[in-house]
Amino acid sequence: MQWIQSQTTTGRISTIENGADPREPRQPGKWDIRSLLSNAEVVAALGSGLLMLVAWLTSQWSEPLSVVLYVISYAVGGWVKAKEGVETLLKERDLDVNLLMIAAAMGAAAIGYWNEGAMLIFIFALSGALESYTMERSRKDISSLMELQPETALRIEKGEMVSVSINKLEIGDLILVKPGELIPADGKIYRGSSSVNQASITGESVPVDKSVGDEVFTGTLNGEGVLYIEVTQSAESTLFAKIVRLVEEAENEVPESQRFIKRFESIYARVVVIATVALIVLATPVLGWDWDTTFYKAMVFLVVASPCALVSSIMPAMLSAISNRARKGVLFKGGAHIENMARTAVVAFDKTGTLTLGTPVVTDFIAGEGWDRHELLGISASIERMSKHPLALAIVQSAEKEGAPLQQVENGQSITGWGMQAEVAGVTWKIGKSDILEEGTEDPRSGAISDQDESLGAVQENRQHWLSIRDTLESEGKTVSVILKGDSIVGMIALQDAVRPQAAMAVKRLQQLGIKVAMLTGDRKATAEVIAKQSGVDMVFSDLLPEDKVTHIKDLRARYGHVVMVGDGVNDAPALATATVGIGMGVSGSGTALEVADAVLMNDNIDEIAGTVKMARKVQRIVKQNMIFAITVILTLIAANFIEGVALPLGVIGHEGSTILVILNGLRLLRSSR
Repeated sequence: MQWIQSQTTTGRISTIENGADPREPRQPGKWDIRSLLSNAEVVAALGSGLLMLVAWLTSQWSEPLSVVLYVISYAVGGWVKAKEGVETLLKERDLDVNLLMIAAAMGAAAIGYWNEGAMLIFIFALSGALESYTMERSRKDISSLMELQPETALRIEKGEMVSVSINKLEIGDLILVKPGELIPADGKIYRGSSSVNQASITGESVPVDKSVGDEVFTGTLNGEGVLYIEVTQSAESTLFAKIVRLVEEAENEVPESQRFIKRFESIYARVVVIATVALIVLATPVLGWDWDTTFYKAMVFLVVASPCALVSSIMPAMLSAISNRARKGVLFKGGAHIENMARTAVVAFDKTGTLTLGTPVVTDFIAGEGWDRHELLGISASIERMSKHPLALAIVQSAEKEGAPLQQVENGQSITGWGMQAEVAGVTWKIGKSDILEEGTEDPRSGAISDQDESLGAVQENRQHWLSIRDTLESEGKTVSVILKGDSIVGMIALQDAVRPQAAMAVKRLQQLGIKVAMLTGDRKATAEVIAKQSGVDMVFSDLLPEDKVTHIKDLRARYGHVVMVGDGVNDAPALATATVGIGMGVSGSGTALEVADAVLMNDNIDEIAGTVKMARKVQRIVKQNMIFAITVILTLIAANFIEGVALPLGVIGHEGSTILVILNGLRLLRSSR
């Protein structure tokens, strides 16, 4: 029977079958002409401009034909914006800049300025197309992350293994999870035993042994055993579906500043319309202007006073930043969170799976009296090499790093729930949990190895000595294993969760930006202090329950202001929701944490947080630049129109040109490295 690679909902795919680790940072995309021309609105705008040029050339020898071409140019370039304006008017009973621009173009045509009206339509359509392109680009950059999300699991149907969509799993289904795979659904083990790394759910950094009847969770990592799991909850909310919702939220959620501009646009558009009508009605009797002059100046005013550039000052920049960060593996649910990120005063990290990898490393290797440490490490690694348990892998890696000599082993076997056993040069060796040091400990191999009757609980030699060492190591938050030759303890191994390689640099970069860094963890103080020292955080809060993390986040917000919380587990969800911005870990994070988070680190690369803060601050500067520039241009053109008079073509170029400039200023963020 052909084995089918089980695909789950947490973003890990076999690197052997797919050729690359999906957690590797993605390379920045390019804003090229080909992608720009694939946008329908851009093509329509350029087509409108081409028709305008042909109509102008045609007007030299055929006025009627040029008018026909101008009308087509108006329709091609203005249809989308006219439709949006009419829908806003009819559905929301409101005015927007789209109707103002269409009205100004029609007004220009009414007094014979066909080319000026067509120019207005062309430039206005082009600026709108650039903004639409920005949103489409942002959507594509975010959606491309979904390519990393597998969607299927292996379901047992009539004795056969069938690959099915996660969404089709139902309560009572029996699924197969092979060694090293992620568990695709919540359930209970029907058959088999294994160690399961469930740090993403519970925050435990050390894998938990699981056997028949034990509960397992979606997104946790199976160890070396084959598991048959009975599904106990339907998989309605896969990570794939969550990413789709994130994309929708990123498109629809706008920052407070943009909501203010939208409200302002509605009021301002009414004012412009009223002022234009008043100018047409009152200019002749009050100012003595003739009708042609009055109507011409009114059309110029309608063009230059419209808030196009002001309206376009914010969202293109926000969407460009969202797109830029998506290519770096940071997925935001909306521009509002970019805006809040710029004000960050404190970044608070969870420990396990966030500042640490959630995988153990050997911290202490203690050889008994008369034993060579190097030789004993080599023997231990030789035995553990047959296991895929994370603790075993850590011991093997330690031996490889130190160059310890490996030995030939025979009759290697796993002692379920305890450790490993094998023979080296005819002598039986065992490596496993230190609970055999406890008085009255039962044989951990009971029921697992039928042909062995020796009781590991009979170990007495130097018990108090090793107990003292074990207690000291465990007080430092370490997991302790013992090494036995026969029934005699000859050594001890201590392991601890490894700090992420980029953790210290990520913390340092945040501190260089003037940001305080805190660590919140449920681990004991001794363990927390060790990790804090290695990562360089400013504040440490340990022995915390989920509700305690919420309390500390509230305190930090009260003391410092805006707080960003970074976490990966279900136990972090309340704190993520309480923080100004919550950031979830995309690869190792639980579904609940990702649901609550305002942003997701799809590659778990916490080093991108500082870059994201810098990007958010850059967005803030660009938005301010755009708004000041837009307001200055509008006021200057209005004043010039009434004092000296502004030609309609210059008004169109000045006003719509400023709109394009603010959009292009925002689009710079697409290519920004930070």
